[in-house]
Amino acid sequence: MDWMQAIVLGLVQGLTEFLPISSSAHLRVVSTLGWGTDAGASFTAVTQLGTELAVLIYYAKKIGVLLGAWFKGFFSAAVRRTDDYRMAWYVIIGSTPIALLGVVFKDEIRTSLRNLWITATVMIVFAVVLAVADEIGKQARADLTLKDSITMGLAQAMALIPGVSRSGGTLTAGLFLGLDRKSATDYSFLLAIPAVFGAGLFSIPDVMDKTGPGPHASTAQMIVATVIAFVVGYATIAWLLRYVSRHTFSAFVWYRIVLGVVLMALLATNTIPAT
Repeated sequence: MDWMQAIVLGLVQGLTEFLPISSSAHLRVVSTLGWGTDAGASFTAVTQLGTELAVLIYYAKKIGVLLGAWFKGFFSAAVRRTDDYRMAWYVIIGSTPIALLGVVFKDEIRTSLRNLWITATVMIVFAVVLAVADEIGKQARADLTLKDSITMGLAQAMALIPGVSRSGGTLTAGLFLGLDRKSATDYSFLLAIPAVFGAGLFSIPDVMDKTGPGPHASTAQMIVATVIAFVVGYATIAWLLRYVSRHTFSAFVWYRIVLGVVLMALLATNTIPAT
């Protein structure tokens, strides 16, 4: 991997991680179009550490409150009745599906599921699903329930397939459940922290392994790409939260559809390889 590729992919990761357009799909497509090779699922997982660090800092106060309530809840019945204590458990419970499935289907995630025909197809399919959810979702409440955490956690797990979008899956599920856009977005950010940090740390040895196929990033390149992802990701969080409070997700829906169609055209004409 050269320095330009590392820098560009760090930018792409930071820009797309929190938008419902699939960061893993964009890293896959950009690396293939620009350099003719897939940077790999491990590279994606490690650079996500940067964007999740942005979440930790942006939501530091909220996370501190949730962690405090969670630990205090082991010793206080009164704390166990608070919304913060329940929310802490909702984050843990909602993170479980993607963690379990990520381990079970590790090999498929890094090989067959990265086929660009699959990516293009799910980009379009889930754009339609998001559009329907955005249209019919009642957006009548802000408080989450255990059912919400489980459903949105399962939706997050679908993002193991490049093109689905982790944030897109959770936001879509939240809208179908009747949550407002802001609440669904906030929970989506918090829900990602345990799973993404776990996947990133788990993938560090793989991305530094120089014996496998594909481009190999040096330690310095991985650090730079991750730092860039952090800086850009932090700015993206602030922008997205303002955007969803005043707009629908229609712009992201159309973007996904157009990208999916263009990608299919490139694949059909053998302009880019599917694997």
